[in-house]
Amino acid sequence: MSETPAVPAPPPPPYPAPVCEHVSRGSISGTVPPPGRRVVAAPRALIAEDDPVSRTLLDHTLRGWGYDVVVTRDGNEAWAALLAEDAPNLAILDWMMPGLEGPEVCRRVRALAQPIPTYVILLTARGQSDDIVAGLESGADDYVTKPFDRQELRSRIRVGERVLALQRGLADRVRDLEAVLGQVKELKGLLPICSYCKAVRDDQNYWHRVETYITAHSAARFSHGICPGCWKGVVEPELASIEAST
Repeated sequence: MSETPAVPAPPPPPYPAPVCEHVSRGSISGTVPPPGRRVVAAPRALIAEDDPVSRTLLDHTLRGWGYDVVVTRDGNEAWAALLAEDAPNLAILDWMMPGLEGPEVCRRVRALAQPIPTYVILLTARGQSDDIVAGLESGADDYVTKPFDRQELRSRIRVGERVLALQRGLADRVRDLEAVLGQVKELKGLLPICSYCKAVRDDQNYWHRVETYITAHSAARFSHGICPGCWKGVVEPELASIEAST
């Protein structure tokens, strides 16, 4: 009796390759660059401080919080930076500086026509209520007394960020409304219209069919039909005349 030959075991299935979105078998290295990521620009802030120690401390503190900081050393430099097209929307100004003082910079900033007003925090050693009132009346949005507490400054900057976010949203909404209103056309005034054919005369003394004129001067569009009166008075007699002639 012959023995049945042994059937060889099937080869093990290949080990599945790891799934990776950045592997390319067609490249020399076997990899491709990772997909690009959307880069979010860091928020920008301006500081104006003539004291080098306070200026350095403010600069390092804000950079540690992720801000792109524009550093100025007096009121004149701060005012010039706030006039730039890419001026930061957040400014921390020392009260007493060479050149323009902080309150004067505030007054000038408030006189600018800005779609999103600059949020200004005054940094001052004056803690009396009269001084605080004078600073706020000059146009400052908030104040911090020196030497400043980091947590207090961070909280007040967060308030400024929320205010600026609301102002940006409002400015976007206003732009959208202006764009919509710019597309709206409205008919006004006295329209010269022919008493026979009902054509309308425009400002250049040209006559147009009424639907052409209204379409050009409003958002209305026309679809033509036949009213019951015209059907009885015009269409039916014409159809009867055609039938009689045939």
